[in-house]
Amino acid sequence: MHRLLFVFFLSFFTVQLRANESTDSLRKELDFTLKSKESFKLEKLRRINSLKDSIKATKGSLNEAYRINNQLIKEYEKFQIDSAISFVGQNVALAEEINNRDYLNESNLKLAGLFSSAGKYIESQGILNQLNRQSLNTDLLPLYFSTLTEFCSHYGQSSNNASYFKLSEIYRDSLLNVLNESSLRYQLIIATKKLYDNQIDEAEKILKQQLDLTNDTMSERALAGYLLGVIAKNRNDLKSQLHYFSISAITDMRLAITDNASFQSLALAFYENNDIDRAYQYIDEAINDAIFCNVRYRTIESTTFYPLINAAFQEKERKEKLLLISFLSTISLLSILLFGGIIKVNIQKKKLKIVREELFNTNQELKLLNVHLQESNNSLSEASQIKEIYITQFFEICSSYIEKHETYRNGLYKYVLNNDLAHLKKELKRDNFVKSELDELYKNFDVIFLNLYPSFISEFKELLQPDQRIIPDTSEFLNTELRIYALIKLGINDTTKIARFLRCSLQTVYNYRVKVRGNALHSKDEFEKSVLLIGGFQQK
Repeated sequence: MHRLLFVFFLSFFTVQLRANESTDSLRKELDFTLKSKESFKLEKLRRINSLKDSIKATKGSLNEAYRINNQLIKEYEKFQIDSAISFVGQNVALAEEINNRDYLNESNLKLAGLFSSAGKYIESQGILNQLNRQSLNTDLLPLYFSTLTEFCSHYGQSSNNASYFKLSEIYRDSLLNVLNESSLRYQLIIATKKLYDNQIDEAEKILKQQLDLTNDTMSERALAGYLLGVIAKNRNDLKSQLHYFSISAITDMRLAITDNASFQSLALAFYENNDIDRAYQYIDEAINDAIFCNVRYRTIESTTFYPLINAAFQEKERKEKLLLISFLSTISLLSILLFGGIIKVNIQKKKLKIVREELFNTNQELKLLNVHLQESNNSLSEASQIKEIYITQFFEICSSYIEKHETYRNGLYKYVLNNDLAHLKKELKRDNFVKSELDELYKNFDVIFLNLYPSFISEFKELLQPDQRIIPDTSEFLNTELRIYALIKLGINDTTKIARFLRCSLQTVYNYRVKVRGNALHSKDEFEKSVLLIGGFQQK
């Protein structure tokens, strides 16, 4: 017993799962087909344009033109009634020109049917009244009875006259008598008859068989799906309504059938299923198709249900707007709080940034002070070293000078003791002594300076333009220009002192300084500052 119950529930859930998967798949197909609806219309228009182009190739053949017009009428009759009426009118004229009674009867029957769909009941009835049943070819009888059936149905629906519905049933019976019982059209009409005769189970059986025998390229599938949807509606089976009306709508869209009943029925089914968005979408499609096709009774049907669905849609939109306003208010409040938090965080970040900048600046100042301190230490160390070297050299030079002076004095004294006034006078007039002493002084200066700054000459040359660099003679360490800037390097910047040391005029020193600055590789104003940096020691 338990095993049987388990098998039963397992089977039930399996069937439900498959049904849900089938519903989801059909819903996706419906949505995809709706998105591609315009492409199916364009494909139909391409076929129509191709047929129109082929008319030009008939080369005056009236029969061929009539045949192609019939194809155009078939394309247009469920697509754009006005265009279909136009081409039927052309065929009426062709039939009269050819003098073919069957062509004329066929065209008039089609014209009556199209007038009926367009709501032109007087014109349609006028044509039907003029036709003689006995004069019709047997092949035209299905068209004759189907036209009468549709006219009575349309007019009865428009005028709300029940007698026309009864006439429609009578003409439907006549239509069944002239159709092949094995044909698909016969099966659909007999199913329709059984449906209106309340033989629902039999009608459903026939329609499901026809649904299995058709595909999306056959207009009969749309009708079979629609009638099965009507049966489901009579049974209050909303799920089946959605299923079968969706099948009908998919076929209508793929075949670009704008004279359809599937969209409005599908819209009502979605409305009952509380899917207001889809209901509004499909009733809107139904109205657009009816207007595009110019089918009066379809427009009336769609606009009858539109206010109901539109009101529900507007109410849903109103509730969604209220909910949206509520969400926006909440979000706005949270945004204000968030904004306030962000402002507070930014204030704290700015304060922290200021503190960091102050710490950074302080750190940089400390680094700079350390650099200055190090430079000062280096300068003091270097200055101390220079002083030591200069003091040592000073004592050596002074000692050497005293010795030379003593020797020179003793020599003069000898001349005096020997009363050798001629040699004394000659010795006193000799200027070689002073010159040699100056040469010795400059040589000692050059040696001492270059010992202190061995790279002075090479670094000094780099400060000048390549073609203006100063190179001393091989017989000397420094020339006058280099000695001027050597003195500047040692901190003697006064032109008077430099001139006195080098035993030359102020103008000469000035000219040398201007000339050398004029040959500077970079800024002339910064040239002498750059000289102070040679050897890593900058005089303050």
